[in-house]
Amino acid sequence: MEMMGMEILGVSFTFLVTCLFVVFLILRYCLRISSEWERKVVLRLGRFAGARGPGLFFLMPFFETTPFTVDLRTVTSNITAEQTLTRDNVPVSVDTVIYWKVVDPKLAILQVADYRQAILGAAQTALRDIIGRSDLAHVLSDRAGLDSSMTAVLDSQTEPWGVKVESVQMRDIKIPDALQDAMSRVAQAARESQARVLLGDSEVAIAQRFADAGKVYEANPMAVHLRGMNMLYEVMKSGGTSTVIVPSSAVQSMSFGGMAGLTALAGQQKAE
Repeated sequence: MEMMGMEILGVSFTFLVTCLFVVFLILRYCLRISSEWERKVVLRLGRFAGARGPGLFFLMPFFETTPFTVDLRTVTSNITAEQTLTRDNVPVSVDTVIYWKVVDPKLAILQVADYRQAILGAAQTALRDIIGRSDLAHVLSDRAGLDSSMTAVLDSQTEPWGVKVESVQMRDIKIPDALQDAMSRVAQAARESQARVLLGDSEVAIAQRFADAGKVYEANPMAVHLRGMNMLYEVMKSGGTSTVIVPSSAVQSMSFGGMAGLTALAGQQKAE
């Protein structure tokens, strides 16, 4: 009896261990964990059964699988279009950054084989197309407008794939060195031309002011005398010499002779 009891106990223990192992395998196969930013695409016998996540979820054993995991975070992709001709036949190289993310995992998996490569290819094609329809001056001066246009084009093209293009930004535009030097010389010549025009306008304005001042002095001779005396005072105050040479005509017109005689007489009396 004891031997039979031991055999029964051994068989029961083996059966329990086997059952626990089977349950562990089933749970290991059924349980899935998805991160907060991930969605797992579930296929039931090869057909789409939904996108699961985030967190812990269960699968039907042997009927459901999760062959694809889709990242819902914003992705940054670099696109470079080298030696692309503008509308005025100028070769340029453009470096662009694209910000996009998946908004519908079902479309991203079922409608396109590789949505990442599809987005990069569409972005490069759209970039070359937009540059080819724009002049060089427009490409260099209106980056924001080109970014907005390319964002709209890409967003409409990737919408059937469940992808949202958030923005497109051109980081760098390279043009040939010879053309860059020519544009620099043109800009320098334009600045010099503007400087000459500004200087001429200033000369005209100054001449007009002098003409107006001459009319005022002509109508009021005393103003001329006062101005001359003020100028002589400013010269004597700022100069480092005690001798100032004044033309005799200026002395006569401003009556400096009487003033000079009075000053000399005052100085002689003070010395005596």
